[in-house]
Amino acid sequence: MSKGYAEGPAAEEAERRLEELAAGPLPVEAPPRAAVYGSTSADPARHFLGWLGDVDPDALFASGEAWGITVVRQRAGAG
Repeated sequence: MSKGYAEGPAAEEAERRLEELAAGPLPVEAPPRAAVYGSTSADPARHFLGWLGDVDPDALFASGEAWGITVVRQRAGAG
């Protein structure tokens, strides 16, 4: 005779949760940051210039050091 409650979706979910707990906590992802991309005379292809706050896109453009500047949100290490 079947136990009913020990079979089916509820039992599968309980087993999945036990495996999840045994594996430990999930790694915490860093929140997205604002990354500054643009072109320079040293590298005319669009590339990462720095993180917003570390570099000032307006100052880079005004000085002529960089052009085609865009600011995009991305996770650290994703570029």
